[in-house]
Amino acid sequence: MKELVAELILKSAKSLNLKLKKEEIITLIEIPPSAEMGDYAFPCFFLAGLLKMAPEEIAVEVRKNIKKIPEQFEDIQSQGAYVNFFLDRKEMAKSLILKILEEKENYGKTDIGKGKIIVVEFSSVNIAKPFGIGHLRSTIIGNSLSRISEFEGYKIIRMNYLGDWGTQFGKMILGYKKFGNARKLNSKNAIKHMLEIYIKANKKQYEEKARQEFQELEKGNKENLMLWKKFKEASLKNFEKIYRVLGIKFDVYSAESEYNDSLIAIIDELLKKKIIKESEGALIADLEEFGLSTAIIEKSDGATIYLTRDIAAAVDRFKKYHFEKMVYEVGQEQILHFRQLFKLLELLGYDWSKNCIHVSHGLYLDKDGKKFATRKGKTIFMEDVLDETMDLAKKEIKKRYPKISKIELEKRALKVAIAAIFYGDLKNNRSNNIMFDIKRFVSFEGDTGPYLQYSYARANSIIKKAKTNKRNISISDLDNKEIELIKKFSQFPEIAKKSFTQLNPSFIANYSYQLSKIFNEFYHECPVIGSEKEQFRLLLVASFQQILKNCLFLLGIEPLEKM
Repeated sequence: MKELVAELILKSAKSLNLKLKKEEIITLIEIPPSAEMGDYAFPCFFLAGLLKMAPEEIAVEVRKNIKKIPEQFEDIQSQGAYVNFFLDRKEMAKSLILKILEEKENYGKTDIGKGKIIVVEFSSVNIAKPFGIGHLRSTIIGNSLSRISEFEGYKIIRMNYLGDWGTQFGKMILGYKKFGNARKLNSKNAIKHMLEIYIKANKKQYEEKARQEFQELEKGNKENLMLWKKFKEASLKNFEKIYRVLGIKFDVYSAESEYNDSLIAIIDELLKKKIIKESEGALIADLEEFGLSTAIIEKSDGATIYLTRDIAAAVDRFKKYHFEKMVYEVGQEQILHFRQLFKLLELLGYDWSKNCIHVSHGLYLDKDGKKFATRKGKTIFMEDVLDETMDLAKKEIKKRYPKISKIELEKRALKVAIAAIFYGDLKNNRSNNIMFDIKRFVSFEGDTGPYLQYSYARANSIIKKAKTNKRNISISDLDNKEIELIKKFSQFPEIAKKSFTQLNPSFIANYSYQLSKIFNEFYHECPVIGSEKEQFRLLLVASFQQILKNCLFLLGIEPLEKM
């Protein structure tokens, strides 16, 4: 509906010889604080300087130039410095409900990305390290961004870029040779054993020897290669098990090691174009003139670093996919790295580098307000997180359904646990740090994932109790909560689009909570079953359920028919 308002303003502005863009107008349109002031309002303050007129006079002129009021509106008025738009609420309710129930999971979708590809790199876990909550944010946010982008019509390549190379593997190999156990490495607890030996080997006294072990790995030492492959195999088994539980899928698994053979060509090209130079035996790119610090391309001992491999990976990805965008969902501590990467790609002459985007996120913080650090052994395993969250979910479910079967309790608790974890993250702006608090996430009340599932289940219960499923809409006078709910329905397509353009799922998450809150207020104030308006209100309930289902899907959360 905002688009229709924007079109009317745009036509009126032309009559005043104003050159405005529709997108610019849409961002300015407001929703008034009370129904008496209309359903949408356009402020004229910013036009005062352009027209050399008072905002109040401009509002009068804008309204005057809107000759014919479209059937979707009851009235359009100028009030002070605003042009206020009053919807024909009955007509709006009827057309909107029919649209939602007809389009179902397609309600809110667009095709703006038709025929275009976006590669989304996310999760990107490190081999031989546990899947802890350090990579969980990237996994949750990247999964949601992939779904949101698909919702806007793009073809998405979901990529997990594994950290399977680098000097840390010198420490792992040394650690295994000194402290490792073959039986433990082949057991289901292999990932915990690898963490143990990494912590033991990550000491200053072993640094030089670990560096030598990595150099041997790069040279193709058979024993070191065999150990590296075992670390990788054991890690992938653990990761894939967790992804299955979380409902996360990838189209491509890629890895740093795949680009070792490409590095000589990349370095030669950087040298040829005089982008890098030798300094104290190392190869560096001086990027200070671009406001960036010096980037190391090759260390003095000849060891490569992941910036060089990232250049090779980006070039390879564009050749394979010809992407419209390449999205890297990686923590904000890597901001400098990606600025250097994108600048080096630009200097190499790749025009598509401007379509590479670093979508950064803040950290999960421990209860002491500090970040988790694997090297000190201070980490939380994803399996432990899920177990703890499920235990809390089971307690909440059993309070409400004491006779629930064990099998059903397990199924339901897992879905509630995932909703709690995912929503506990996604409701926050991704750039913010988050205190990781499972107990708060699992609450069935307030701004939580389980609350959204509970609202969906409540809607489902109402529909099941109904004796009719007719869709002939007969609307009498609309109550305030009905109007509020319908207006919220209309905002979903715009919210989905905003989440995509800003690459931020928190808009959908927060909308989901607001929608559910309004629905529950409507439920308490407006009886459905047995009321004179039962048929119409059932359609409102069904519409709410469908939109919330769409929202939950975009967040990676599965709805529940029963809590």
